[in-house]
Amino acid sequence: MAENRHAVTKARVEAEYRRRTPGSAALHEAAKRVIPGGESRTAAYFSPYPLFMEQGEGCRLTDVDGNRYVDFLNNYTSQIHGHANPLITEAVSRQIAKGTAYASSVESQLRLAEEICRRVPSVELVRFANSGTEATMYAIRAAKGFTGRNKILKMEGGYHGTHDAALVSFAPSLDLAGEAESPNSVPSSGGLFKGVVDDIVVAPFNNIEATARIIERHKKDLAGVIVEPVMGGAGTVPARPEYLRFLREATEACGAMLIFDEVITFRLAYGGAQEAYDVKPDLTALGKIIGGGLPVGALGGRADLMDLFDSRRPQLYQTGTFSGNPATMVAGLASLELLTTEKIARLNELGEHMRRGLGDALAEVGIEGQVTGMGSLMAVHFIQEPVTDYRSAARADKELASLLHLSLLNRGIFTSPRGFICLSTPMEKKEVDEAIRTFTEALTGMQ
Repeated sequence: MAENRHAVTKARVEAEYRRRTPGSAALHEAAKRVIPGGESRTAAYFSPYPLFMEQGEGCRLTDVDGNRYVDFLNNYTSQIHGHANPLITEAVSRQIAKGTAYASSVESQLRLAEEICRRVPSVELVRFANSGTEATMYAIRAAKGFTGRNKILKMEGGYHGTHDAALVSFAPSLDLAGEAESPNSVPSSGGLFKGVVDDIVVAPFNNIEATARIIERHKKDLAGVIVEPVMGGAGTVPARPEYLRFLREATEACGAMLIFDEVITFRLAYGGAQEAYDVKPDLTALGKIIGGGLPVGALGGRADLMDLFDSRRPQLYQTGTFSGNPATMVAGLASLELLTTEKIARLNELGEHMRRGLGDALAEVGIEGQVTGMGSLMAVHFIQEPVTDYRSAARADKELASLLHLSLLNRGIFTSPRGFICLSTPMEKKEVDEAIRTFTEALTGMQ
């Protein structure tokens, strides 16, 4: 009976979604004729078809059918100041009028690099790229080039982009993942170099004892450990402070480099999550908010490590037609200038308020679930047991998450299909309270 009710609810919610979005449906059908699956971003696709947006302004979006949404996804955290922020758009417009990219240096690259180095004490030198994927790829290359070693340790469920090394055990099937305290290295995509799987060592997030044994086993050839201080793709799971401190001590002891992937978590404090946790990595990968809404990546860290990329005598090769392009640099500089300590604190307070409200709604309606996260980042999991790592998050009810997503869209709240939520600076308490009320209504309707 419960499964029948679930199917009926799903059919009703999907029918309402189709009724509201015929323009998106038509465009998706057209897109499928020229784009595999009709969408260039796997993360942006959801069933029965993704929305086609027409415009964004502040914390709100409008789709091609004229439906309005409060945006609690913000292009997966890159739009921390919402859409079409006047200061950012003005800076970009001024630059575009002068040209979008030149095969030369620009002063705005210098100024953004200075701002990042000023904010993040662990970053003595920084180089720009075009995405978070590139940033983590270069971080791994730097760790291997500096140490002369070959293996990288990552966390099971950790997402670091789409290069080969990053797509090992990003979202492994639990049937293939092996023992919880000694996970298998599982390719999360076809087409990877076979040797990559052997050289990426996987550890269970937040488990000090198991990770210590794995590091000890591989320490002679371990070039680095890469970790998100809050695992995003695995379900917005914060690291325990003692776990990150352990990683710092363990990598120092065996001569491996500690890499923080702060592509998402840089928003959590003025100097990123490493400031909030008071742990100083050797290398930091950045992206998203440092580009002001334009494509960007950056790698920063200790001067002796970053010197390997010195263009005057490069030992490690890194370039890119649009790396450090002036349009992105001026947008990023404006974004960081707007992101003051006060604004970060306010966003984090709003995030705490929203997590409590969503958790209270789950309890009020009587649906098993929890809300994980930190600061202005969070995710909803339909599971009772505490979510502390990839495996506990992977056991949550994904069908309910998908149903909630469509139910919220039908009520004008834009989140991710997997239950991920983030806030932006244009938001006020009224938008958060609106989302909590809508969340409660959606849960009640799902019952």
